[in-house]
Amino acid sequence: MNSGLTARVLSALDQVRPYIEMDGGKVSLVDVDEMTGVVRVSLKGACQGCPSAGATLKGGIERAVKSKAPEVKAVILA
Repeated sequence: MNSGLTARVLSALDQVRPYIEMDGGKVSLVDVDEMTGVVRVSLKGACQGCPSAGATLKGGIERAVKSKAPEVKAVILA
């Protein structure tokens, strides 16, 4: 795993984490696949089963990750 890429992904998650926690949720990094450019995250707390979780994932988390790590192709739920 590319530690530089992982560090940038973690930095992006740190940016969005306070907003997710305000709604009672939690996000954590599961895996960064350097070969495919796919980042897997886990959503817990109020985010689990929430109908807005998909929008949070794509609109907030994925956008933040791609802004810090443009080589990431997708952010998916683990």
